[in-house]
Amino acid sequence: MTVNRKILLAQRPQRMFTDACFAIVEEPIPEPGDGEAVVRVEYLSLDPAMRGWVRDERSYLPPVQLGEVMRSGGAGRVVASRHPLFPVGAGVMGMLGWQEYAVIGGSSGVRANPVPDGVDLIDSLSLFGSTGVTAYFGVLDVGQPKAGETFVVSGAAGGVGSIAGQIAKIVGCRVVGIAGTKEKCSWVVDELGFDACIDYKAGDVAEALRDACPRGVDVYFDNVGGDILDAALQTMNDFGRIVACGMISRYNDSELSPGPEHMTNIVTRRLRMQGFIVIDFLARFAEAAMQLAVWAGEGRLTNRVHVVDGFLSAPTAINLLFDGGNIGKLVVKI
Repeated sequence: MTVNRKILLAQRPQRMFTDACFAIVEEPIPEPGDGEAVVRVEYLSLDPAMRGWVRDERSYLPPVQLGEVMRSGGAGRVVASRHPLFPVGAGVMGMLGWQEYAVIGGSSGVRANPVPDGVDLIDSLSLFGSTGVTAYFGVLDVGQPKAGETFVVSGAAGGVGSIAGQIAKIVGCRVVGIAGTKEKCSWVVDELGFDACIDYKAGDVAEALRDACPRGVDVYFDNVGGDILDAALQTMNDFGRIVACGMISRYNDSELSPGPEHMTNIVTRRLRMQGFIVIDFLARFAEAAMQLAVWAGEGRLTNRVHVVDGFLSAPTAINLLFDGGNIGKLVVKI
């Protein structure tokens, strides 16, 4: 192959991503300059945060500009190199973007990390990548659960939520998930070992939480925001902690909707609600990856990856995150 296909952001989505949001271009495969390497991308990571990255507004990262390669994590192998740390054949993961070949290092401005020998590329984007690391620090550093406490996680069948709930079980918590179908709820209970799971489409979530958590909720790991966050606020115990990891139910809203009705409970129940971004813990990624590897090796962590085949499927596949079509970490296999 001599052509590098790229998918560029052509217009900003109003709600869900559409074909009109993207443009496909072909360019020659790049050559590495001094201190650079060229990576043949094999997997693309699809994450809810990508919806925020295309908004033209201030955030923790600059917005993707129109005409730029769509930003995303990716993993692949080096095919040409003038970089001492990335020899040909080495596995690499980083913000490689929606393209079949990516330049890393040097003047490219793209930082990447080597994938350790013995680690599958796909796992470098899921359990040992930002997904698993987000769950690790969100649970342990932000949520700070204790054995015997009740831990609730929304988006429980997603990449982050499924790992977060398992980590809380390892700590010794009673874990209740919230997910969007019977199938997902069965998976997190039967396969992941959660104590219970609520199908939020089946009825009143606040009532279901009270039934599933008779002693209240000590830690709520929030991936969705909106009405489910409001339901959790009604069931939190005094001095409970809310881990604000994501609010995917609001990412496609064109206008800001009213906030949860029970925010006063933060005061009356002395709750702590803290947002975080995984890059806050960049200096400790190796710590998280090593511990996750230990737990996985002991059979205490199950990692599920939802794979969509084909580079050109990425613009459609990303919407699975917002319509609930994926179970586990979502990736595109190029």
